[in-house]
Amino acid sequence: MDASVGSRTRGNVRNRFVVLGDLALIIVSVMGSFALRLDAGQLPFYSPAILTMVAVALIAKLPVYYAFGLYRRLWIYASMNELRLITAAVTTASVVTAGLMLLIISFGWVVPGMPRSALGIDWLLSLVLVGGSRFGLRILSEQSVSVQSGKRKRVLIIGAGDAGALVVRELQKSSQLNLMPIGFLDDDPAKQNNKLYGVPVIGVISDLVDILDSQPVDEVIIAIPSAPGKIVRSVTDVCRQNGVPSRTMPGIFELIGGKVNVSRLREVEITDLLRRKPVETDDRLIGASLSGKNVLITGAGGSIGREISRQVARWRPAKLILLGHGENSIFETLLELGEDYSTLSILPIIADVRDMTRLEAIFQTNRPEVVFHAAAHKHVPLMEINIEEAISNNVIGTRNVVQVSVKSAVDRFVFISTDKAVKPINVYGATKRLAEMVVIDAAQRTGRAFTVVRFGNVLGSRGSVVPLFKSQIARGGPVLITHPEMERYFMTIPEAVHLVLQASAMGQGGEAFILNMGAQIRIVDLAEDLIRLSGLEPGIDIEIEFTGVRRGEKLSEDLWEQGINFEPTLHSEIFRAKDDEVVDSQQLKNVIEQLSLLASQGEVDTIIRVLDEVIPSAAVRSTPPPDLTSII
Repeated sequence: MDASVGSRTRGNVRNRFVVLGDLALIIVSVMGSFALRLDAGQLPFYSPAILTMVAVALIAKLPVYYAFGLYRRLWIYASMNELRLITAAVTTASVVTAGLMLLIISFGWVVPGMPRSALGIDWLLSLVLVGGSRFGLRILSEQSVSVQSGKRKRVLIIGAGDAGALVVRELQKSSQLNLMPIGFLDDDPAKQNNKLYGVPVIGVISDLVDILDSQPVDEVIIAIPSAPGKIVRSVTDVCRQNGVPSRTMPGIFELIGGKVNVSRLREVEITDLLRRKPVETDDRLIGASLSGKNVLITGAGGSIGREISRQVARWRPAKLILLGHGENSIFETLLELGEDYSTLSILPIIADVRDMTRLEAIFQTNRPEVVFHAAAHKHVPLMEINIEEAISNNVIGTRNVVQVSVKSAVDRFVFISTDKAVKPINVYGATKRLAEMVVIDAAQRTGRAFTVVRFGNVLGSRGSVVPLFKSQIARGGPVLITHPEMERYFMTIPEAVHLVLQASAMGQGGEAFILNMGAQIRIVDLAEDLIRLSGLEPGIDIEIEFTGVRRGEKLSEDLWEQGINFEPTLHSEIFRAKDDEVVDSQQLKNVIEQLSLLASQGEVDTIIRVLDEVIPSAAVRSTPPPDLTSII
């Protein structure tokens, strides 16, 4: 037995005592069934039948209870599942006992005329006694927890829904957490003045200020996975101003495919402040496009690729192929998926999308039916001084994956693009725009569902601004920002990928889908939020300094070019270009071959000139020369 289990004192009733208890309850049940059925004066006459039935019940019921696992459970955690188990075990045991007794009666081994109804009464009493004893252990356990509650921290729960109920049950059962729920706040009028697991709903969320002033609260837990960022922000701000710690349940998109439990509680993060209210999606459409299919994801070790892998795994593909260039990142993705999807067929492959021969062998062997192409070099300033690498990986690599997908008759191909591909003024954006054209061209030539999904920045990805700001805050500042008016579109990684899967399922071929990124967010505001989440004040504890706009950067981003009309889709957060782009296949082929040759020769100036000439609205040459010091 595990030492940690053996050391528990609360409700730690060993199973041998449960067996002894059942022996007594079986005897009581049989005798009680006769006592309820007969008059007191008749009992001595039927004593042989009573003793026989006691013996039969003891012989029959204990093995049945054991077979149903009634002695292999921690009854202090009994729930509805255990109640169903008890009902099945007791019913089976009573049927066996009744069958044996009827057999004995038929041979005349007991007093003829024994009341058959005693057998039914015995079943009912056994159900009450066995079930009551088990759930009594749970009640005693909870009472022992309440006795110790005076030493525990008082916790206020925001949200009296399913997640809030789950948090309260976990806190009530686990004294080791040292947390005692004292009340709920919820905006649903129907829940006011009611109790959930004995914990009252004491007001609405806007009452938080008054409650923190009037009652001792040691911690606030936000248990609304679907709560938009404005609610999380308002609760967090009130808690910070009152010096009360706060934690939250992850957002609904983070919980997709995972379990909702108290272990998922964490500190409030910047992604929580920018959550948007979830929009209903067509799960049937996504499931039809992924379930039972061989799905290959390039760049599966990256931030976006890993989240795509996690959410695709939820739909139980026939095979999930994780392709990436970095072995460590692919290994980490494999470990994460293995914990939650142990029965899923997952194949990790280390390969470079620039290696056409290797790609052909991979596709020929595994026959993917759906491909998500997320592999790319994406760090804007670094690509400005590694132009050849941007061409070979983002353009040539995409061309290779598209070509081998066409050759292997892939049914559905999804290219992960960026808002920087619109009117690109940097090498990264230009290479992604050219890669978009490669995908659209393949869709037009083959008629297959090859689509582009374009969105802005995602929070928390490797190389993004959030980890950089956190590092600067941890060092005591300053937080370095290029310009006070710099702003960007932001979305959480799980939310973006959820919409990517929805868009990919809607794709028929050649579409450019645009995700609704909401309003652009000032980088200064983002930095100030991060500073406050660290328990500090901007301008007082941590300074913010402006360093100047870097090469290839815009003050704001665009999701589409002027003159391009977009129309809504079946999903309110996804749009598509109204007029599909027409790509000249031969011209595109010649341009890519030219760029490939120029990259191999290191002709970076010519590469930039070609990009500006062939990409609509591109202005890569207008950016100043790169300055390495501005990148770090």
